Amino acid sequence: MPTTTTTSPLPAGLRDFYEDPSVPVASGTPRSLAQARMLAEALGQAAATGPRTVLDIGCGDGTAAATAAPLLPGHRIIGVDWSQDALRRARTRIPYAIRGELTDGGLPFGPDSADAVLFSEVVEHLVDPDSALDEIRRVLRPGGHLMLSTPNLAAWYNRALLLAGVQPVFSEVSLRGIHGRPGTEVVGHLRLYTARALREFVAASGFEIVRLRGAPFHGVPRPLRPLDRLACAAPSAASILLLHARKRA
Repeated sequence: MPTTTTTSPLPAGLRDFYEDPSVPVASGTPRSLAQARMLAEALGQAAATGPRTVLDIGCGDGTAAATAAPLLPGHRIIGVDWSQDALRRARTRIPYAIRGELTDGGLPFGPDSADAVLFSEVVEHLVDPDSALDEIRRVLRPGGHLMLSTPNLAAWYNRALLLAGVQPVFSEVSLRGIHGRPGTEVVGHLRLYTARALREFVAASGFEIVRLRGAPFHGVPRPLRPLDRLACAAPSAASILLLHARKRA
């Protein structure tokens, strides 16, 4: 999801872009539900394990956290974002939403204080994703869960588009308009990952990869959505990558 959580001070153009209320800050419900189910399975029932603390970092307008909440009864979900506008909207959906940044020590939590982190379509917006994962690793307890989702550069339709010489979906060359690819929304993507690149990047940041799944993309034209759902069976070709990783001790 487009987000405003950053790893370093943003240039004025990017800062203004992410503070614009018209920039979309929510993603599709299917991805949010799939990610929430993965997290619920990892955490277990609060009645059996005790309440756990889940940080939704880059929470945007709180949609992903609000979607996850019914599947995580008894656990505490805290939304974190850099944008004051996003936080105002998030507070209408979730009880806790606070300001934080993915700089060194920029998250307002102590070391080993969180049991899980939702990182929903944030990493593709970051100038410095390495520092972001370092900060997430700092606040997660040993064995804590990271649930990361991001668009797939190698989605099935992007492979065909590249063969035709068309700019891939999810990639952007400008903050002012769409050029050379399908779609109408500019959302500020700076980095894109394939399944292999995402696994290697997260593992190199001190995490153990548990599982990779695929999820559909709400922006796929309706006639192609059945095919997009079928592609989820092969995560490397799916629209969205859902990665479950655990912090190494």
